[in-house]
Amino acid sequence: MKTNYDQTTIQHYFAKYDLGNLFLNPDSLPIQLRVYEPNELVLTEGDELDGLYFQVEGRTKVSSSVETGKALLLRFCHPLSVFGDIELIQKVSIQSQVEAIQQTTFVFINKRFVETTLMQDHKFLYALLKQLSYKLQTCTTASRINLLASVEERFASYLLTTRLQNEFGKEILTPHIPEIASLIGTTPRHLNRVIQKLNKMNVLSKEKKKICVLDWEHVDIISNGLRYE
Repeated sequence: MKTNYDQTTIQHYFAKYDLGNLFLNPDSLPIQLRVYEPNELVLTEGDELDGLYFQVEGRTKVSSSVETGKALLLRFCHPLSVFGDIELIQKVSIQSQVEAIQQTTFVFINKRFVETTLMQDHKFLYALLKQLSYKLQTCTTASRINLLASVEERFASYLLTTRLQNEFGKEILTPHIPEIASLIGTTPRHLNRVIQKLNKMNVLSKEKKKICVLDWEHVDIISNGLRYE
């Protein structure tokens, strides 16, 4: 991880994402830029949070694990994503692992300033509330579908959601079967069986690592109206 305090670059990101509009007094913020290389961990489950992270460049992978070592892929994040909000509000250790999958830059604000100053800033609290409500909504929807729908329905819903390219559709988009399987709560083996079945039905075709949908209407029927959104 590399850090810098270049004001020109900081102002560029503030203008690009209108970050100044999230705070009452943006000029007083102790801002630091943090840059992570591919495969470098940004946040590690169980560690103590050191501040708030605004992702302004790159792509990250968010996952959660259990003591057995198994990990669940939750989403891929892009600008403008925020990390540390849940931990700051709940006063708990880091809940999910965040890994850079390409060079990724964050605007960072240290925890002490957030707790002593920003927690009294109503504009900041409103922005934090929007982030938390979005995460709650998408996690609740994904959990409901993964628990109650069949794997065929889940996969069809995944295809339709990522086709729409809405916010959460972008966050779960990946060409890799093991990652899709983790996102929809199944195993790669089971998902491959579903893909082979749909391939035989001419609903989709699979060549090497590429899946091409041939019949979106049939995919919509299989999904039973479910979407990860």
